[in-house]
Amino acid sequence: REREREMRGGGGGLGRGGGRGSRLLNPRAIATTPARKSFLPAIAASSSSRRDSDASLCSSRPSSSSLAHAAQGPPVSDRSYQSAALRSVNAYLASISTAALKPPLPSARDITKAFDDVLSRLGWPIPVGIASALDDDLPSILAMLGCPVKLSKSALKAPGTPHAWPPLLAALHWLVQLARYTGHRASSPPFAGVNDVLLFHFQSFALFMEGDDNAVEALDREQLRQTEEQVANLVAAVEFLEKEAAELEKRAEAVRSGPSPREAAEKERALLKDDIKKFDVMIESWKETLASTERVLREKEESMEAKLRANQRISEENDELRKRIASQAVNVRDAERMKKELQAMHRDVAEAEIGRNALEENLWELDADIDRKLKELEPLVEQTNHAIRKLKLGCDFQYVLNAKGSSSAEVLGTSYKTMLKPALNELAEETKKSYVAKLEEKIALQQQSREKSIQLEERKEQLVAFQKKIDEAEAQSIVIKKEVDDHASKRAAEGERMLNDLEKREHEIVIMKEEAEKFLKDSEQILQDAITENDEEIQMCAGELVAIIDSVSEYKEYMESLISGMQVELSKTAQAVAESHKTFLFAMLSSAGLNTSLSGSKRAHPS
Repeated sequence: REREREMRGGGGGLGRGGGRGSRLLNPRAIATTPARKSFLPAIAASSSSRRDSDASLCSSRPSSSSLAHAAQGPPVSDRSYQSAALRSVNAYLASISTAALKPPLPSARDITKAFDDVLSRLGWPIPVGIASALDDDLPSILAMLGCPVKLSKSALKAPGTPHAWPPLLAALHWLVQLARYTGHRASSPPFAGVNDVLLFHFQSFALFMEGDDNAVEALDREQLRQTEEQVANLVAAVEFLEKEAAELEKRAEAVRSGPSPREAAEKERALLKDDIKKFDVMIESWKETLASTERVLREKEESMEAKLRANQRISEENDELRKRIASQAVNVRDAERMKKELQAMHRDVAEAEIGRNALEENLWELDADIDRKLKELEPLVEQTNHAIRKLKLGCDFQYVLNAKGSSSAEVLGTSYKTMLKPALNELAEETKKSYVAKLEEKIALQQQSREKSIQLEERKEQLVAFQKKIDEAEAQSIVIKKEVDDHASKRAAEGERMLNDLEKREHEIVIMKEEAEKFLKDSEQILQDAITENDEEIQMCAGELVAIIDSVSEYKEYMESLISGMQVELSKTAQAVAESHKTFLFAMLSSAGLNTSLSGSKRAHPS
């Protein structure tokens, strides 16, 4: 910073009063984007003039400031350029869903519409073909955008004519290129926005070059605060991830410590076998209940059939009696007798109706009992089917109740005998085989256990013998231990002495290390100061070099302009001298001719 203050106070071409050096190293010139240069032609011309003047020192070319007004536009009269420009314009118009321009000469309406669409993509608020005429707004727009193509008023008044179309096409092509570049810049993120650290360095360097120390310190504090916030957020994220990793580790440990899939499957298989046994017992009880219900139902049906036969027989007897009565002559006594018989018959019919009603009530009760039993059987059948599916017997058998069945076989079906029983028998056989295998394994293990117990007894006897030897060895070890303790005490004293020596050496090494670190830090600081000083000197030299280059370029431009002026003056002087010489010669010749004529006349008239 002191070096910077000296450079600002002492001139050197880099401070506030440093003339062109401060203008050349202005940090705002660094942040100028190409998009702004395209919309600000004056700034672009000045920056390009500066670059061209710098390059002219090395390439001995004339400065671009003297050629700023002689910039060449596109070759509008070239047919190949016209065809390429028209293809580019039509491709862009197709990309924005606009009608293309028809070659070789589009209509004035299509040209105006194309200018409107392209300028609307550039953000121009008012279409030139609607709010005003083409020749009123378009020249000012192109001049504001810095277009190198110059349009005449005749071309703007009649855009669809052959002489007006080439410059309009060149201007439209230039606007299309500008629109494409602007769209690309708008779609692509800025470089400085991606890297906050780079933006911080740019801003810090800009403030440093302006000499605003307070702003630099404030920017450093703000950047430090943002960095600390980012570090805190990252630390919180790392802690959260560590907690999540610990939870996942606990879950993994719980999974590893839990039962294995085979043990869980064996446990589930044992539970399923118990369920099978329970379901077999339930099925047997259901079969017995169905059998008793079928017996009661069969008895009721038999009694009902007997009642129906008796009723039919009585009806037949009544019909026969009616026929006999109709065929016989009836007197009063027979009528009375028949009346009494008829009353007795009515009493029998009433008693039969009462019996039939009782039978119907019994039948209804029996139907209600059957429905209730069927409803009780449905959840049991569902449980049985679920258990069969869990057993995975390899068959697709399912119990299906038949409410219209008259026997247990018809209600439950007989397919279980051909499908379910073989599968259950196979499962039972497998269970028996596994049980036999387990039993054989158990017997083998028992045999091994007996052998191990015999070996254990032998080992115990060997251990007793070993214990005696161990006691003897312990007695010897006590004696040896005493000797070892004496030897260890001596070695401990020597070790303490060596440890003290080692600590002294370590202390000396620490002191030497601190001195070396201090020396290293001092050397690094000296190196950093030297690097900073060299950088500042390099920056100062660079500024002086740029100032010299600018002054040389300006002087060169001045000399070129002076030489050109002198050449003009020289040419004028030479022309004036030539004219005066011609006049003098003419005068001399004319005077010589006059003298000759006079001498001739004198000779002719000697008097």
